[in-house]
Amino acid sequence: MGFLNHERKGVQGIEAAMDDYLSGQDGFRYIERDRTGQELVVYRGQEREPRDGLNVTLTIDMGLQSIVEDELDAAVKEYKPKTAIAIMANPKTGEILAMASRPNYEPDALGEAQPEDMKNHAVIDMFEPGSTFKIVVASAALNEGLITTETRINCEGGHFAYAGKILRDHHGYGLMPVHDILMKSSNIGSAKMGLMEGEQTFYEYIKRFGFGERTGVELPGEIRGLVPPPSRWDKLSITRMPMGQALAVTPLQTVQAMSVIANGGKLIAPHLVKSLSDSGGKVIKEFKPSVIREVINSETASIVSNALIDVVSTKGTAILASVPGFKVAGKTGTAQKAMPGGGYYENKYVASFCGYMPADDPAFVCLVLVDDPQVGPEMYYGGLVAAPVFSRIAERAARYLDLQPVMKAEPVTQVAANRPQDKGDAADQ
Repeated sequence: MGFLNHERKGVQGIEAAMDDYLSGQDGFRYIERDRTGQELVVYRGQEREPRDGLNVTLTIDMGLQSIVEDELDAAVKEYKPKTAIAIMANPKTGEILAMASRPNYEPDALGEAQPEDMKNHAVIDMFEPGSTFKIVVASAALNEGLITTETRINCEGGHFAYAGKILRDHHGYGLMPVHDILMKSSNIGSAKMGLMEGEQTFYEYIKRFGFGERTGVELPGEIRGLVPPPSRWDKLSITRMPMGQALAVTPLQTVQAMSVIANGGKLIAPHLVKSLSDSGGKVIKEFKPSVIREVINSETASIVSNALIDVVSTKGTAILASVPGFKVAGKTGTAQKAMPGGGYYENKYVASFCGYMPADDPAFVCLVLVDDPQVGPEMYYGGLVAAPVFSRIAERAARYLDLQPVMKAEPVTQVAANRPQDKGDAADQ
């Protein structure tokens, strides 16, 4: 939301972005008076009518916002991360339904807030996405006709030598179709799809999914992320980028990209402002969904979506993201944190899960991202940290939105730490 300064000007958030509409304008009239102080009407000069500030109606659903805030606070209490972010959006319209980040601040006590507390990490932070990014390389290979659902890719038993380095999978896999590569989150399978596409084609799909560009959301300070062009790639880039390494994205870009799969292949601009209205309630302007482009065809989106449904199953990496009675689709991410001077921190990770529900007709896409969770060894995975938070948000959201269950509810048991997980960014040696 942002806040007002002492001069009643908007600072940060919607208050800053929409300040010209919210503040209105003073009216004025230039006049001349005679010696008695009376106006000389004939000499009346330039004038402007005053205008009241407009009301800005947001796309935020306060019920969903409350759910997200509650569950994010609970996650922060449990994991004590550096930052935590959750975003919910309608994949068909781009409307942002809820957005929260931690640390946070109280607008009524600005003097007690630290600069880090006042940042909206959903649009001004960037991170290596890890395995959530594998939807891009898989979609590109399918959409370009380089593979079909029947194609089997050799995942080399978990060890793949390329350009003098060994790329590893957390488990050893053999020949796998694209469905299983996404479901099991194979780094090697993803890297080989990148090699099939080549640098230029893969780069074009990264850009088509919206990465490396601002989304245009009505918030100040949004960054582009970091997607270097092929001219700046090294020999390993084509095998590391497919698994979400060697580039950086924002949380909101991740939601926008997952929405492409959820809505059947279209990139839709996310937005926070629903309408502008005057003091009498008359709508002056409505902000309608804006389709930027078709990224992939609907058949490709359906194939990837079916794989993401199995990610949230006993066969995949995100069973803890499941919601009783509903079909959920999504992708986990576990990215080792990059150091400013190059290389990676030994024991610092960004755990994330981005998914949508109901999978066949999504009411929302939701991202949960936990930066540097304080957990035990081998417990930092997106499927173990972020996925349960998504599940709690989605289950409460389903009740709030009155979504009807379509499946028999089955209990979900705790998943062991040695279950197949995403370990993409620590896998090359």
